[in-house]
Amino acid sequence: MRKTTAVAAALAVALTGAAAHADERADGPALAPLGTYSTGAFDQAAAEIVAHDPRHQRLFVVNAQAAAVEVLDVSDPAAPAKLFDLVVPGTPAADGSVVEAGAVANSVAVHGDTVAVAVEAADRTDPGWVVFFDTRGNALNAVRVGSLPDMATFTPDGRLLLVANEGEPDDDHTVDPEGSVSVIKVNRRPAALTQRDVRTADFRAWDGDRELPGGVRVFGPDLSTGEPGTPGRVARNLEPEYIVADTAHSAHVVLQEANAFAVLDLRTAEVTDIVPFGVKDHLEPGNELDPSDRDGGIDLRNVPVYGMYQPDGFDTYRHRGRTLLVTANEGDVRDWDGYSEDARVKDLELCEDSPRLRPYLDTHGLTAADLQRDENLGRLTVSSATGLTGDGCHDELYSFGGRSFSIFTADGDLVFDSGSEFERVIAEENPEFFNSNHTENGFENRSDDKGPEPEGVTLGEVDGRVYAFIGLERVGGVMVYDVTDPEDAAFVDYVNHRDFSSEPGTPGALDLGPEGLTFIAAEDSPVPGTPVLVVANEVSGTTTLFRVDL
Repeated sequence: MRKTTAVAAALAVALTGAAAHADERADGPALAPLGTYSTGAFDQAAAEIVAHDPRHQRLFVVNAQAAAVEVLDVSDPAAPAKLFDLVVPGTPAADGSVVEAGAVANSVAVHGDTVAVAVEAADRTDPGWVVFFDTRGNALNAVRVGSLPDMATFTPDGRLLLVANEGEPDDDHTVDPEGSVSVIKVNRRPAALTQRDVRTADFRAWDGDRELPGGVRVFGPDLSTGEPGTPGRVARNLEPEYIVADTAHSAHVVLQEANAFAVLDLRTAEVTDIVPFGVKDHLEPGNELDPSDRDGGIDLRNVPVYGMYQPDGFDTYRHRGRTLLVTANEGDVRDWDGYSEDARVKDLELCEDSPRLRPYLDTHGLTAADLQRDENLGRLTVSSATGLTGDGCHDELYSFGGRSFSIFTADGDLVFDSGSEFERVIAEENPEFFNSNHTENGFENRSDDKGPEPEGVTLGEVDGRVYAFIGLERVGGVMVYDVTDPEDAAFVDYVNHRDFSSEPGTPGALDLGPEGLTFIAAEDSPVPGTPVLVVANEVSGTTTLFRVDL
């Protein structure tokens, strides 16, 4: 661990010219922990996605380690108590299959008295299932969906369930299923569902006559068979990650690795468009980052790197007649035994005459070899698949994630990005553990790889204003922003329910690795008249409820 004086000195240099955020915070709600439920499992993905049942004041929390969904009673939010598990193996499905042993719950959604659980097959390249329960825990039915169902959500009216089938390859990259979205006609009668109620939206049109927009990443080995009627390269390459149903008729689907999102028509169960997110230029003022864990301290600077936004979780809201996407720009790398794009800058051959790199090198009096030193960009994780020229050298560098949250229009236009603010706030508030990992208390051990790593985001309205709550997977905590005016979104608060004085893996460390966030409006809250934020923490296996007080 660094000495406090050394960190403070480095911080003073890193933040020269930047006003302290303590003086810049906008008015807004404060988060105060109410109560925590702990599984006692460390680094086992024991608390991932969380959904709320307002009728019975229950939380449904995905525990991948137990291959189940834990049901918690939060009628007393200060003392969440486990009631029972939703166990998915052994459930008969409408297509005649049975959910197999080894199947894993990945996601959960609740609407009314219906609970839907997305279930990954024991071999993730095989088709998965959705298992339906009532909120009392009775299994009602199951239907078959695509490979690796990773996220499930109901439309606002509860008539449809949407499932993101990620379709990742196997570790050897010898089998690569197509990505798709299952559109399931629930109509509030899950027990009566048949396999005919499941429609599949795929991306095969972009292997045919439709032109894929520039900026949508399609890369890596092509395992297409070329046989008529089978998925081609694009259909196999695109991997739906997260869905938000904006209305009863439309939804947006993030394609994280492709750095894009899809538009889904729910009436026809068809993907109507694919839109690239674009990239973030870390040379632009306000987009600084700390790119090295070997630079001797906190050093936020502009560097010749493009950040691919690649959001994981996102949410949407309406502003002046427009649908806006609010994204947590985590970043994700394809890294399998049979194929990997994961690389460090020092391991790449750089094009020294690059129009992107050359001006930076000349301005700073550097050579390409200087740039590739550990204290500069050498340690930074980037894509070996993007920015590569036909000559075999990289003339541009692309890192994973934006280390930020953003607001986009439904056409993919950037309205707002928080820039370098996450790293600046962390540096100011907890400099000794700047860019710490979630499995150890460290200093800067994530600077070279996605920084604080924003994972999920949820929106909530408090006293007529809209706020974004963004979870930071690595260092931990939740960033709060007022996004009522999207073009002038403002930082409100940063709350980290993590105790760095305790070792990760011990109860005293509290919350580690925020994964899923759910906002409970005041009218649905277990605290009468007061909104509540729920955060499921993957590494600590804890689920914590926070009051949201003005």
